[in-house]
Amino acid sequence: MMVMEMRSLVAALLVLILGHFTSALEVPLDLPQPPSITQQSPKDHIVDPRENIVIYCEAKGKPHPSFSWTKDGTHFDVNEDPSVTMRPNSGTLEVDITRARPENFEGVFQCTARNKYGAAVSNKIVVRQSIALPFLRGLTEESPLWSKDKIKPIVVKEGVSLVLPCQPPAGLPPPIIFWMDNNFQKLPQSKRVSQSLNGDLYFSNVRREDSRSDYICYARFTHTQTIQQKQPITVKVLTMDEINDTMADYYNFTEMVLNEAPVDERKPTFLIPSGHSSSKMVLKGHVLEMECIAEGLPTPEVSWTKVSGDLPGSRTSFLHFNKTLQIVNVSESDAGDYRCSAKNQHGAAHHIISVVVKATPYWISGPPKNLVLAPGENGVLTCRANGIPKPSILWSINGDLIENSPKDISRKVEDDSIIFTQVRVESSAVYQCNISNPYGYLLSNAFVNVLSEPPRVLTPANKVYQVIENRPAFLECSSFGSPIPKIDWFKDRKSGILDGDDYILHDNGTLEIQVAQAQHKGKYTCVANNYLGISENHVYLDIKEPTRILKQPVDKVVQRGGSVLFQCIVKHDKDLHTTVTWLKDGEELLDDERFIVEFESLSITDISESDAGSYTCIVNNTLDHDSATAELSVVGRPDPPTDLELTDHKKRSVQLTWIPGEEHNSPIQEFVIQYEDSLHRRGHWHDLARVPGTRTTAHLKLSPYVHYTFRVLARNAVGLSEPSSPSRMYKTDPAAPDQNPKGVHGSGTEHNNLVITWEPLTGLHSNGPGLRYKVSWRHKRPGTDWTTVTVANNSKFTVSGTPTFSPYEIKVQAVNDLGEGPEPAVVIGYSGEDLPTAAPANVQAVVLNSTLVELRWDPVPSHLIRGHIQGYKINYWRKHHKHNSDQMEQRILTFSGNQSRGMLPGLHPFSHYSFEVRVFNKKGDGPASKTQQFKTPEGEPGPPASLLVTNPSLDSLTLEWNPPREHNGHITGYTLRYQPVNNSNELGPEEELALAANETSVTLQNLKYSPRYKFYLNARTSAGAGPAIFEEAVMPDKVRPASPFANVSSSLEEDGALISWEYWGQEKNVYVEYIAENTVSNRQVDIATQGWFIGLMCAIALLILILLIICFIQRNKGGKYPVKEKEDAHTDPEFQPMKDDDCTFVEYSDNEDHKPLKGSRTPSNGTVKREDSDDSLVDYGEGGDGQFNEDGSFIGQYSGKSSSRDNDEGPESAGAPSPLNAMNSLNSFV
Repeated sequence: MMVMEMRSLVAALLVLILGHFTSALEVPLDLPQPPSITQQSPKDHIVDPRENIVIYCEAKGKPHPSFSWTKDGTHFDVNEDPSVTMRPNSGTLEVDITRARPENFEGVFQCTARNKYGAAVSNKIVVRQSIALPFLRGLTEESPLWSKDKIKPIVVKEGVSLVLPCQPPAGLPPPIIFWMDNNFQKLPQSKRVSQSLNGDLYFSNVRREDSRSDYICYARFTHTQTIQQKQPITVKVLTMDEINDTMADYYNFTEMVLNEAPVDERKPTFLIPSGHSSSKMVLKGHVLEMECIAEGLPTPEVSWTKVSGDLPGSRTSFLHFNKTLQIVNVSESDAGDYRCSAKNQHGAAHHIISVVVKATPYWISGPPKNLVLAPGENGVLTCRANGIPKPSILWSINGDLIENSPKDISRKVEDDSIIFTQVRVESSAVYQCNISNPYGYLLSNAFVNVLSEPPRVLTPANKVYQVIENRPAFLECSSFGSPIPKIDWFKDRKSGILDGDDYILHDNGTLEIQVAQAQHKGKYTCVANNYLGISENHVYLDIKEPTRILKQPVDKVVQRGGSVLFQCIVKHDKDLHTTVTWLKDGEELLDDERFIVEFESLSITDISESDAGSYTCIVNNTLDHDSATAELSVVGRPDPPTDLELTDHKKRSVQLTWIPGEEHNSPIQEFVIQYEDSLHRRGHWHDLARVPGTRTTAHLKLSPYVHYTFRVLARNAVGLSEPSSPSRMYKTDPAAPDQNPKGVHGSGTEHNNLVITWEPLTGLHSNGPGLRYKVSWRHKRPGTDWTTVTVANNSKFTVSGTPTFSPYEIKVQAVNDLGEGPEPAVVIGYSGEDLPTAAPANVQAVVLNSTLVELRWDPVPSHLIRGHIQGYKINYWRKHHKHNSDQMEQRILTFSGNQSRGMLPGLHPFSHYSFEVRVFNKKGDGPASKTQQFKTPEGEPGPPASLLVTNPSLDSLTLEWNPPREHNGHITGYTLRYQPVNNSNELGPEEELALAANETSVTLQNLKYSPRYKFYLNARTSAGAGPAIFEEAVMPDKVRPASPFANVSSSLEEDGALISWEYWGQEKNVYVEYIAENTVSNRQVDIATQGWFIGLMCAIALLILILLIICFIQRNKGGKYPVKEKEDAHTDPEFQPMKDDDCTFVEYSDNEDHKPLKGSRTPSNGTVKREDSDDSLVDYGEGGDGQFNEDGSFIGQYSGKSSSRDNDEGPESAGAPSPLNAMNSLNSFV
């Protein structure tokens, strides 16, 4: 254990030490270097099948790399497909879709760029079509992706919820969904009507105004720039009164969403998502969208909270009227539980969404950097990344796994690092680091280039750096060399190396002057050197004056219609071109002749209120800038009025006058007069009167027994002024009350009392001291006397000993020390209620159907109700199945008001019910009626409790099931329907089987083989069949031969042969081969009619013609032509030299060790070595003396021979066929 720890410690220290010797250098392109990928298509490459497919792969290197591709993990030979071309000096593929089917090029592509120093690989590029080509063809033929069938109108009852499905066709990326009308106007949406993330249109509750015939869903496919339209949907919203009138008309032509009960207001429930909780996974950095759409009446309000913390405010948005919570750039902290709540006045619904955050791999400190090392140097490649879950690391070299590559003692792999020590020139290679987890991967190429190169400075010579005085200056010295050059800086005449004090030398060679001043101006020399040489470069530093605003614009308050001048006096370097720009509220000034801009000023004439705001002066040049801001105020609130004076004093009125304050260029619209009552409520000011802004006097009506103080405020278009100073106090004399209390009411809290309440008078209305109330009441019947009491400092009085629920006449009169108020009005009140004493009589139940009963009763007389009737309550319960006969399920249904009948819905079929009826008032329930019973008739049964497939074989299986949990009657039997499903999900013919009621299993024999079967089972009662339960069976794989054909048979007919077979392959076209007597095998398709065959024959004929012309010319010349000269003159490895006298081939052998790779490119200089050729006539003939006759035909027979030739680099080059070989082949054919 100690040894392992020591090794890990040493490795870690070595990485830290070697890190000082590495640097990410850009190698100049004129120096040898391994390939680097410079451009590639995205990992997920979505293409438009109507356009040519382009898959990018660009790379650089010295020598320039060659390119190859793999598709779905196997070599992809570009030359074999005429529809595919590779751009010159590039790896980019172009597919001509006019010559190929786009779907043939869907798959995973990977590009390799290779030269003699290594190989770099691209990402795995997944090519997919945006929309399947048949769909796009349908678009061009005006055959939409949606069905053209007319959608049945939807009739709904007002108040219910509704969902209009869109169900758009699939596309990449998914289409954008929107709803519009026939006029291409977007349908209005609100918190009641909104579109969900999947495109459906949700109504929390429908209203009459939702009725329309043009709900149209549109899908816009962004990649193909196409829009599809669904058939319009008609929605008709009916009230209860309209339902009966329109039921017959719409029954056969509409989708009915109706029931007979009225739609009451209800608490919210969620339409989506379902249940009380759900979960969602999101990737780090992506967008998290959660939605909750609720129905209810009134329309619910949706809100969001995070259970385990706060929502990230800056990254959170609430969309679609708060129904969608969106969090952008998701991080690990966003994981947790989120609660969406829907509330209205009847209640609330809640749903918890548990969010889990995962992460595709991401770089911690960036991808690994290229290493340029000199022989014998050390270095480190580091590939450090993270993810959720933690990713794994896989190293490759030149595209091959590093563990499969030859050992290199200078290289050591340590998890996420490769340590190089004492590298050699042969160590140059490209390393691939692949970091992956289940959610994605990162692939990065980094080369190790071992070079010996003297220094060179890459920064342009004599470059001039201009810097503002007292700012930092950075002088660049970008260089290259191997080993990495040492950089030194000198100033002027190289008096000494610049380092320390004012100077900082950075690792990349940049010289920083922390505070550049006038003495730093001058010539600087950068010197780069290593043991192979030295290079220097000169640059110049120029110090410039800073740009400053000497006089800033100041804030202005300007009246409307006036003018203003903002000054911005600037100091700047005379050699720098400087501009001055003015902004208003951060935006450019409007193109308005009232704005006059000069170099150091801005003037505005004829100012209006819209000119108010912030004005900013920005001074800018290539090196520096400065800015200053001033505020322009155009108008203000008026000043408060002054000099308040009270005149014309009377008992209940006074006249108030004042002097208006400054208007500030906005006319006073009105004056507001307020008062304070220091006798009853000191410190509280109340509005008393408002007068037009043109008046300065007000005649005020006053109340008795108030100590008044007045003040005045002025209002203009900007707002209210500050209050004026208070006037002197004015006291009014007391008087008898002018009015009586309001809100007089009488009711009982107990069965034998009467509580009389009223709204007490305020101090302003008391009119005098000693305010009290005279309360009077009497039984409401002839000859009854009033009873009166006086109550002070109270707002209620309780009368005890009253009979239960008796009417009383009540009145309340205000009284003070100066007298009584006016005669009060009489109101009717009732003493306390008690429980009703009688039950409804003549209770009956009329069964309407298996789930609905009408109940009837005689109303209870009002004197026995002993209170205000609130309604009738129905207590009912169902006697459960005989196995649970003791269990009763009590329910209560309430009918408001004085009713005599009511509907009892939602009952269970084939059930015994008992019920009672009782009346209730505000006090409570009365006695129950005698218990009555009724029985509901049979109904349709529920689905079977379970359905299980057992013992499946090739042609049989067994189905087992349990009876329905809800029989709803006597089960009379079962119906089984089943149908086969093939590999393309196409359904076969449906079979139906009737089963007895006592059966719970059935074995199906002699089934025709199919990969899957679908089964539907439902139970029946006398009322009909219930819903079916569904199950799908996967049949055992049928042992099939390698060929996708079986049971091939034939029979003779009068006009030919009838051939039949079974086929389970993927191809849509099947070719039949047949052999006629004394003939060879033929296909239905004649090869001679194929275009490629005709083209090939034409090319061969042209080659033969050219060769015959050459032979004819050679015969006429009659001279000798040495073989060696012919070989030197023709460097094409596939051009075979011929004897000049008889046009026969000269025999020579090739070197098989130098065969080019299949698919390789010809070198850029166009030369090929002679020994690279692998064509020899001896290889194809039975002897070495093959010759031509004078007529050009070949003497003797030959046969092509094949040989297995091993090659470490790959398969042999296919090459182009020799023209003479082609000619011989044709002669043999002829």
